Amino acid sequence: MRTPLIRTLLAALFGALALGTSTAETAAPKPNIVLIYIDDLGYGDLGAYGCTDIPTPNIDRLASEGVRFTASYITNPPCCPSRCSLMMGQYAQRFGKYGMSRGLPIPEDRPTLAKLLRECGYVTGQIGKWDIGSKRQGPLKVGFTEVAKIPPKKRYSEDELAGASKELRKHISKKNGRSKYFCVNETGDTAWLTDYDGDSMVNFIDRHKAKPFFLYWSPEAIHSFNTEVPKRLSDRTRAQGKRRQLAGAIVSVDDQVGKLLEVLEKHQLRENTLVIFSSDNGANTGEGGSSTPYTGGKGQGTQKEGWVRVPTIFSMPGTLPQGKPYEGLMANFDFYSTAAGLAGLTIPQHCDGVNLIPYLTGEQTGDAHEYLFWLNNQPDDAVRRHLIAVRWQDWRLYKKYDKDRWQLFDLESDPGEEADVAAKHPDIVRRLAKAHAEWAGTLAPLGEIPKLGPSEPIIPSGHGWALATVKDKGTKK
Repeated sequence: MRTPLIRTLLAALFGALALGTSTAETAAPKPNIVLIYIDDLGYGDLGAYGCTDIPTPNIDRLASEGVRFTASYITNPPCCPSRCSLMMGQYAQRFGKYGMSRGLPIPEDRPTLAKLLRECGYVTGQIGKWDIGSKRQGPLKVGFTEVAKIPPKKRYSEDELAGASKELRKHISKKNGRSKYFCVNETGDTAWLTDYDGDSMVNFIDRHKAKPFFLYWSPEAIHSFNTEVPKRLSDRTRAQGKRRQLAGAIVSVDDQVGKLLEVLEKHQLRENTLVIFSSDNGANTGEGGSSTPYTGGKGQGTQKEGWVRVPTIFSMPGTLPQGKPYEGLMANFDFYSTAAGLAGLTIPQHCDGVNLIPYLTGEQTGDAHEYLFWLNNQPDDAVRRHLIAVRWQDWRLYKKYDKDRWQLFDLESDPGEEADVAAKHPDIVRRLAKAHAEWAGTLAPLGEIPKLGPSEPIIPSGHGWALATVKDKGTKK
């Protein structure tokens, strides 16, 4: 027969064990992170940013259930340097990338965002466009555990080309009869590539719902050319002219965001997942993209605000405020530091970015960065892409070449950058020029692109997923 003392001790022991089990079982799981990085999406091309001719209800929902950034920047445009800066969490000039420099390796002495998260227990997946580092630095080599294979592209028949528009025939002939945006799925049917990517996102989350995951989707959309966009998509918009095809491509991106939200909710992961939605640079005006209320964009106007200011949304109900704008200066390299902070990791010393969560929750106020800088002056890069610039408060100082004089604009009163006020504010010009010179003095010299021989494809072709090997992970057997 047990004495009261023994019963008390046993009760205490079992209580402690039960408490320990309960604590372990109810401990908050690590947050998931989904990073969506669109190609050439303009600041004025989403409903959440004032667009009225392209319906984007799912992306708008991200904004209404999260934070919409009004001063989000790409400090290393266009696509390739932008993506390198994103994945490394720093100005790409810090490792010698001052322009397109396609093929320049990303540094291997500091972790990519994927590698950082993988090493603390995340499943890391990549879908879509890569365009980062050298041709031997594919996603499986720099931190991703899974990569969606590239599906075979549809090949147009002679009859299809005969009935196609002159513009479409021109583009398809450059690709030896292959489509850019239509692919062949596992069953042999033709599929719209953006839809196919969206299904891959759902597949990844379905398979890894019980683990912390980092998913990076960077679709080919909405990069030119959008000539192939099917009528069923364009008809859902009120856009006119060439913009109508671009609008259809944006609608398709929005559909995939809808799939993402649905699968997160199905697995009760919505509140434990940070969804980041952004673009690799500003609007492609040649496709009808809009930077409204700013001017400029990809192609023509690359010295203007519209090329570097992009739409960005963070959505994580329960952690972040909902339906709130953040007007402080920030850049795409902040995504790295934010993800690291959210995962409870120390932000690596190489990062230029900051953890944005405290700014969004009100723990910290003001701009995430006092200044942001640009220095795109790679000597052999396209002349149209040269840019030297600084952002501070409402001011933007820029010039195209070192030899040019500085131009100064007040973006609050003059978002279209029509009135150069440098002569009226020489003190501000001196301040910003000095800050830019000091920053430039901390950068690496221009990097040299290595001459590499044949290598395996960056991303394997086929269907399903390619997996990182032990060698890819850099671990010993």
